[in-house]
Amino acid sequence: MMAWRRRTLLPALVIALALAFLAVPACRRPGSGGVPGVTRPRIAVIPMGTTHEFWKAVHAGALTAARELGVEIVWKGPLKEDDRDEQIQIVETLADSGVDAIVLSPLDDRALVRPVAEARRAGIPTVVFNSALQGDEHVAFIATDNYLGGVLAARAVGRETGGRGRFVLIRLKVGVEGTTKREEGFLATLRAEFPAIEVLSDNQYAGPSTETAYQTMENLISRYPGIDAVFTPNESTTFGALRALQDHGLAGKIVHVGFDASDKLIEALAGGELAGLVLQDPFAMGERSLRTAVAHLRGEPYEKSAATAVVLVTRENMDNPAIRPLLRPDLTILKQ
Repeated sequence: MMAWRRRTLLPALVIALALAFLAVPACRRPGSGGVPGVTRPRIAVIPMGTTHEFWKAVHAGALTAARELGVEIVWKGPLKEDDRDEQIQIVETLADSGVDAIVLSPLDDRALVRPVAEARRAGIPTVVFNSALQGDEHVAFIATDNYLGGVLAARAVGRETGGRGRFVLIRLKVGVEGTTKREEGFLATLRAEFPAIEVLSDNQYAGPSTETAYQTMENLISRYPGIDAVFTPNESTTFGALRALQDHGLAGKIVHVGFDASDKLIEALAGGELAGLVLQDPFAMGERSLRTAVAHLRGEPYEKSAATAVVLVTRENMDNPAIRPLLRPDLTILKQ
């Protein structure tokens, strides 16, 4: 009788253990971080938004690294760069789906701390890129030296205005650490190195879209006749302000230094409507962030904090071979 029970219970136990193992998502099984013969890792790459050229270059860089390293990426971000709640939901949903790691550009340096911490408790590490996140729940941070980017922009404004004139700053939004650092670096440098430049306005927030930036620039033009210079800290604020200046016949007459690149901004730079663009390397940022996440999963060494390139591009140096890839990153991989 006892022998019969052992013969019947043993197969049942084996089946139960097998079902329990299969119930765990394949990408979360121990050893899935790149071990041969095991389901390849899935890494969620979550940008602040998905419409601007900057994010397309980040996507291309991440995808390039993913294909080389033999991992899969899940690319998903909010449609608008002010939808903090949607980004939180995306992080939570992808963590629940069983991704192996998250690569995240947080819309808010505080609000995303909780979902990142919850992912870490579930065994899912996060690499933060582009804009910092408070706390120490993430495993690495890859970004431009945003403060330096602001410094470069301020010096360009100072040179172009001869250190004199009336200036306005258009900010992006509260809570985005990256653009806040650019704004801080700009204002600190302007006040220290060009004290004769009068700051008319430094507290106007454009929000995440070209349309809201356009309206902000229009309001400033109406409020402060005789503006000599403007700084805009990202792609959407730069393009929105440029359009407003063009519509008022002021593009090229007001010194305008912006941040990031798109076809329209490159055209305006070549035509003298923009005095300069501070450029990052979003392709390298996406590639390096993905490589860092994979290195963490595989137990390989990696830098926990790293900076990617930041340069000031002008009409004079925009054809430099070293600068061309920053102006027009190679996005062909997104079409394959």
